[in-house]
Amino acid sequence: MADGILLIRADANIAMGTGHVMRCLALAQAWQDAGGRAVLAMAETTPSLERRMREEGAGVKRIAATPASAGDAQETVNIAKRIEADWIVADGYHFGEHYQSVIKASDCRLLFVDDNGHSAHYSADLVLNQNLHASESFYSSRESYTRLLLGPSYTMLRREFGMWRKWKREIRETGNRILIVLGGSDPGNLTRLLIEALESVRQFRLELLAVVGGSNPHLAQIEAAVAGSRHNIRLVKDATNMAELMAWADMAISAAGSICWEFCALALPALLIPVAPNQVASAEKLGSVGVVKVFGDGRQFREEEFCREKFAREVVNLITSPSERQRLSGESLGLVDAQGASRVVAALCGQAADRREEA
Repeated sequence: MADGILLIRADANIAMGTGHVMRCLALAQAWQDAGGRAVLAMAETTPSLERRMREEGAGVKRIAATPASAGDAQETVNIAKRIEADWIVADGYHFGEHYQSVIKASDCRLLFVDDNGHSAHYSADLVLNQNLHASESFYSSRESYTRLLLGPSYTMLRREFGMWRKWKREIRETGNRILIVLGGSDPGNLTRLLIEALESVRQFRLELLAVVGGSNPHLAQIEAAVAGSRHNIRLVKDATNMAELMAWADMAISAAGSICWEFCALALPALLIPVAPNQVASAEKLGSVGVVKVFGDGRQFREEEFCREKFAREVVNLITSPSERQRLSGESLGLVDAQGASRVVAALCGQAADRREEA
């Protein structure tokens, strides 16, 4: 049982997107389901995300210091001490070696959520990397007590995905229902570019569902593209029912963030466009084992008109190939089981019990 308090330090902004916070929300839900209380400490967020956290029953504390600075780490420690948190969880590629060391110097227990082994040294009690390309070699420079939680079995999915575990996907002959998700912030305005690129698809009318964050800075341009499209497009802002939307779709077009694991949970064929350097390794690994299709990157898509034309042809190929969508769906099925957050909670509780026995 997790009868203590979990303090989660995560941010969401235009540069980082919302993926870190969404998987932390999954951990908060699992911790609460096990009997504990979760509090999020955030320096940067959006009103909709903060509202979502409060609706989930998680407390929210604001960090005044510069994100990822020593002051941020110390302020996080101060909050943890004040609320008597059992664990601090840090999730974000802007947190690194010094951030961990400040927290550990305060004698707080730390779970560090990582994606690509970006920190020069790891001093956290637990390091979690849920990606398929996660390797112990990323963490050769770590303390002797640092334990690693690696691979998709620790993928943290929100509670809603567990409700769809027994659902079976139907592969339709023509897969023209497409979910478009380029992250909550979409700094490159790829949602609009994708909608415009798909205007060249004239063989049939597409059913498009574009999910955007309510604080997307390009919202007016996206709405104009939707209004002018020949296809049937529905725009959803700040979606709270992603599993349901994924079940509706025949395929997804998406950035290559942690949402990829949600696609796997729903066995949804996906065409990924990495939009940030930290997404490349995961996308390439998923593509190499046949779980997804990977198309170029966000920069190419913004700068090269030919790239957008080639993209539209790739989408048509997937729409008209039920066998390829079946293959992608089958490869992703079973890769994650929606129990990862519970396994992380079990690891936190087990580590805490070990510490108490040592004391």
